[in-house]
Amino acid sequence: MGVDFPTPKSLATYIQEEELPRRLALESALPVSDILRYGGMVGSEIHAYTSLPRCMDQARELIKQHSKQQQSLPSGTMLFAESLSGSKGRFQRVWHAPDGGLWCVLTVFNQWSKRVASLLPLVTGVAVCETVLANGVAARIKWVNDIHCAGLKLAGLLAETHVCRLSGEEYVLLGIGLNVNNRHFPSELQKTATSMTRQTDSGFDLATLALDLLAKLTWNIGLLTWLDEQDKPLAIFMDRYRSHCDSVGRRVRFGFDVQEAPQYEALVTGILDDGGLVLHHLQDDVEIVEHGGEMEYLPV
Repeated sequence: MGVDFPTPKSLATYIQEEELPRRLALESALPVSDILRYGGMVGSEIHAYTSLPRCMDQARELIKQHSKQQQSLPSGTMLFAESLSGSKGRFQRVWHAPDGGLWCVLTVFNQWSKRVASLLPLVTGVAVCETVLANGVAARIKWVNDIHCAGLKLAGLLAETHVCRLSGEEYVLLGIGLNVNNRHFPSELQKTATSMTRQTDSGFDLATLALDLLAKLTWNIGLLTWLDEQDKPLAIFMDRYRSHCDSVGRRVRFGFDVQEAPQYEALVTGILDDGGLVLHHLQDDVEIVEHGGEMEYLPV
């Protein structure tokens, strides 16, 4: 393989030497060490592949293999692939995933209360956005968790629940596709997609970026878990999400599948602590709260 992806040991060292001091400086009002421990399952195992059809499919296969041996796939198992040949996003849309990007999936047990589990897609969005920002690219989140820069899509994230038929265990698969050093896109994506390299005209070390992403996932999943365990207000996390999200104040086209079946146009007026999107329906002049679906930004 061309990329020296992290190991659990190198991740632990990176968190201790880099992420812990960074969070202590930024998050003085929170129990930083405790939160990082709560997220310590992230990267419990790390599997790296030269190429896969889809990381999601491989994660399900690993869950199945462990279950056949009457074992559980360790929560926090991370899968990286240097390239994907059959990657897909929402509604089976093709995702271009050649060498040069970060293509991965984090597999965790669904251990959270219902109020918190629904925020996992947002947690992943914050972790990816923080990673990109820390590496000098001005990324923003478009609700729910698309990462974009200068109006172009930089990363796509996908969350799926998977119940193992053999064991009955419920996992959450958090898929991440981040365009990093890949400069070239198919013709249909030329006007909508970008990469970190395209935005900065410089290259990035994928191994270091993967470490940083794992550390940011450790912090954000740890924060969510700590809030759940301590029954703390979700606003503690959601304030961070809102600070990275640029959807409020935007005029949008909304739909469950907005590309194929747009439903209405609206103005985004807020994001609730449960992740719900508050919209003012422009035609009907009513307020709507959506907890699922997607949107396109419309010209100002």
